Amino acid sequence: MSQPASSPPVMGNDKRWRAYWVCVAVAAITIMDLTKVNVALPSIEEALGASSTELQLLVSGFVLTFGLTLVPAGRLGDQGSRKAMFLIGLSLFTLTSLLCALAPTSGVLLVGRLLQGVAAGIQMPQVLGLIQQLFQGAERGAAFGLFGATIGISTAFGPTLGGLAIAIGGPVDGWRGIFWMNVPLALAAIAFAARLLPGRPKDAGERPRISLDPVGVLLFGAVVISLMWPFLFTTGSPDDDPARWWTLVAFVVAVVAFLWWERRYAASGRAPLVPLGLFSLRSYRNGTLLAVAYFAAMPSAFLLTNLFLQQGLGLEPVFAGMVTIGFALSSAVTSWLGGRLVNRVGRPLVVGGLLLLLLGFGILVLVAIGTPPELTPWIMAAVMLIGGAGGGFVIAPNQVLALSEVPVVQGGLAGSVGQLGQRIGTAIGTAVALSLFYATIYRAPAAEARIDVFHEAYALGMGAVVALLLVALAVGLVDLRQRRDGSVPPPDAAAEARTAAAPTVDPAGGRTPTRRARVRRP
Repeated sequence: MSQPASSPPVMGNDKRWRAYWVCVAVAAITIMDLTKVNVALPSIEEALGASSTELQLLVSGFVLTFGLTLVPAGRLGDQGSRKAMFLIGLSLFTLTSLLCALAPTSGVLLVGRLLQGVAAGIQMPQVLGLIQQLFQGAERGAAFGLFGATIGISTAFGPTLGGLAIAIGGPVDGWRGIFWMNVPLALAAIAFAARLLPGRPKDAGERPRISLDPVGVLLFGAVVISLMWPFLFTTGSPDDDPARWWTLVAFVVAVVAFLWWERRYAASGRAPLVPLGLFSLRSYRNGTLLAVAYFAAMPSAFLLTNLFLQQGLGLEPVFAGMVTIGFALSSAVTSWLGGRLVNRVGRPLVVGGLLLLLLGFGILVLVAIGTPPELTPWIMAAVMLIGGAGGGFVIAPNQVLALSEVPVVQGGLAGSVGQLGQRIGTAIGTAVALSLFYATIYRAPAAEARIDVFHEAYALGMGAVVALLLVALAVGLVDLRQRRDGSVPPPDAAAEARTAAAPTVDPAGGRTPTRRARVRRP
């Protein structure tokens, strides 16, 4: 009898966890690459004579190509082989890191960076899909807890590693070390992934036909580009082109066209790029919206803090990056703990984490404004422990709750849509926070004390961060109410229903007639 498409492969416990750690290590390398390049921009400008537009594209272009690739790559991994897609993405990431490290001009570096975003978008959905595939029940919560801890550490340590690379290699060529360090790590990961990751089960029957919905891919690309473009190119500078906001008109048109096409494509009996039925699952919809708001806030908070410490207080990049280490360490602990508690506590765990995070960030702003400059970085580093403790209770538990009703066969796609939401949230949140920060600095009179200007700019930028976290909190409270009245099943019941029910879309791309079970809390 062939193994159902939605069931995990038969692997020993030790093999599953070894495969898991390969996935998590690659995700950590990818996330670090996303954050450590920020501190290298001044060095790249000096070494290669890069223009301000090129410097902006080194960051925003990576995010854009990353987001564009996520959903099609997640769909291909679900339909075919996640292991194969993982290895393709990781191999391309290695080659593009090498290209960036050796780049003789800013143009070559930009091309390498854009392709690096494509590589990251190919491999990241496979990580989430494989975790869904390898673990069930309480083990999945523990796996996502450790995953969240690792990602939290990677996010916070990225700027520090970037600063160290520049300090070791020098201000001119030190930035190349940021890309060189990816190469041996990725090569080692390729060797382990080829050996340890599960392939398609031998008894799974005939390999499914790949169906990617090419028109849907093109329309989806138009949606992502037109939405992210104006936010990725918002810096708060008076030089920002106001015409960029017209792309939002194209976004509305593209969304309407995409939804019409996807419904039409699904009605013909074929599998659309994004099964809109995913968003009929309240747990997935609520969890995705909460993650979008959370990731709109958090990268912005780290960026604002780094800018305040470097430009306002004059700290070196490596020391400014170290201020967030406390956040990384405490969030690692609570992510691990949250992954173990989420199946028992549920959404209240996430709501409590958001409240603790809001408390920590409120204190952080007061410290930045009200303490002597020579003590400010030290006290901010200590306060980061509070925020990190709250943040760790958000990421991993929310991931478990969001995916609790999603069939395993759609794990990669669901994860990639969620990741795309996070990238869009980051683009929007960063644009809002940077606009408030830099607009305050640009309009300040030249005679005004600069530290006072940076105090005001940091407070306004962090005000936007707090507002976004309040949106996440509101979504969490709505989800909590729905879970208490039974319209959203608890994680354990949802997992049982998901395992018992046939997936909405099978791996071959066709729809199944089986209806998903409705589970209510007793």
